[in-house]
Amino acid sequence: MSYADKTQMIKARLVSSLEKCFPDGRPEYFRPVESVHVFKNQRISLQIAIRADRGDPFRRWVRPECRGLPAECVSFREVGCVPSDLPAYPGKSDEGYLRTEPGLFPDILEPLQMEGLVRAVAGSLRAVWIDIDMNAFDWSGITGPSDLPVSFSIFSDEPEIVMPLTLKLIPAELPDTGFRVTQWFHSDCLASYYNVDVFSERHWEIIENFMRTFVRCGNNTILTPVFTPPLDTHIGGERPTVQLVKVKKGGNGRYYFDFALLDRWIDTADRCGVKYFEISHLFTQWGAKHAPKIMAETPEGYRRIFGWETDATGKDYPRFLRAFIQALLSHLKARGDDRRCLFHISDEPNREQLDQYLASKATVADLLDGYTVIDALSNVDFYLSGAVQTPVPSNNHIEPFIKAFADEGREGLWTYYCCGQSIGVSNRLMAMTGARTRFIGTQFWKYRIAGFLQWGFNFYYNCGSYDLINPYINSTGSGWVPSGDTYSVYPASDGRALESVRINHFREGLDDMRALALLESLIGRERTLEAVESVAGEIVFSRCVCGTAQMLALRDRIDSLIAENLTK
Repeated sequence: MSYADKTQMIKARLVSSLEKCFPDGRPEYFRPVESVHVFKNQRISLQIAIRADRGDPFRRWVRPECRGLPAECVSFREVGCVPSDLPAYPGKSDEGYLRTEPGLFPDILEPLQMEGLVRAVAGSLRAVWIDIDMNAFDWSGITGPSDLPVSFSIFSDEPEIVMPLTLKLIPAELPDTGFRVTQWFHSDCLASYYNVDVFSERHWEIIENFMRTFVRCGNNTILTPVFTPPLDTHIGGERPTVQLVKVKKGGNGRYYFDFALLDRWIDTADRCGVKYFEISHLFTQWGAKHAPKIMAETPEGYRRIFGWETDATGKDYPRFLRAFIQALLSHLKARGDDRRCLFHISDEPNREQLDQYLASKATVADLLDGYTVIDALSNVDFYLSGAVQTPVPSNNHIEPFIKAFADEGREGLWTYYCCGQSIGVSNRLMAMTGARTRFIGTQFWKYRIAGFLQWGFNFYYNCGSYDLINPYINSTGSGWVPSGDTYSVYPASDGRALESVRINHFREGLDDMRALALLESLIGRERTLEAVESVAGEIVFSRCVCGTAQMLALRDRIDSLIAENLTK
């Protein structure tokens, strides 16, 4: 029995993971997926779009199943919708948005309930998310490209709906390109949301749960709060203290540091597969004028010794900061971890703040010589002045940086996006097409981008961090930014992270980049670029592939060429 049987009340179709199944949609709106290439170390995703006819008087329950693959290779989740009252900034959208009016947007990936059942609601489209993990597949005996027939089925009180799929097996691994990916990990948000004491045993359990999902979704570089990060905090305000380095100020004015919590953080991250550590910013955001909040044991008791009231380049803070950095680097060297670290001065300084940024950086520049210092910024003057060796420009301001790096024969450029990157470029907003989010991986490959930063893996506060929000019903930071900017995972009731559709689209883009690197190793860069641009058009950051069909055709072209050239 297939979808084509029009007598059934329940309809279903196997569709791309890039499709967004809004409740008012229908399975027949989407092109069915009939085949897909898979690599030995790849996790691919698909969806089953399901809808019961409006004339169906019953709320029915269906069960998805797979035949042809071991059970450990296949998992199912349900795509849930979240409300958005700000899908896009007014007047700041383009053809790459699916819709811009407030409504329900498919985003959250939830475990199946009732022992694996899914609701089929009359007149409402739902989707089952499928993950096929080829790491768990037995590849022994497969020496060349071959086809594996499998099928997905929907069982209900009606005849079975069968959806066949051909897996085109490619017995090769997508390479590790060394690309660095960070979405800022906010441990204070976890303590606030779950109402647990900071760095209590329960907090550490939750942190580790979220770190595992962080890595599973393609991230390998984690924001590490040696001090409470001075990020997205209103002037004069404070976020909860999540300071990993304990400080003691002696009566003689000397500082003493305890790195036990930092060691636990690094060890926890290592267990989860994190490779690199972003040391939190040494100065406040948007200007580097002040110190982050720093708590210490003093002769007068435990108190804040630096914060908004502190002049970044005054007498006291630079003296403290130099003592801290020397102690930190000594400790990290003893662990063998210092070269795994990246450092920040201040986030998103503008051209008018260059002098202040340079003055603040100068207080510690000699100590960080030889280490990677990165900062998100969008004015190329910062780079050209020598203020930042590794700039992280937004993807809508990256062209001058690409040119500057090319002129100097340099590689190692990063990029980022946040709420301001809303027209033309890739982003992960809920209202955008999945293909648009995914296409950034192809852009990474063409321009040899070395790393990517996004500021919100799990930011659950509103603008300025005044209040905690509920991400299940408040996806905009209380009307601050378009839905999808502030977080890419949801906090489950059991202390685990639930993935979003968007973070998986980005992960698929990273896999595209890796597949391109593999193809380049087989046929060369020029031929690879020619093949890709024959499908996608000229690859530039200011224009994205936004359609599912074109994005899938692009990846199919890459995979087909890999299969053809793998044994040559």
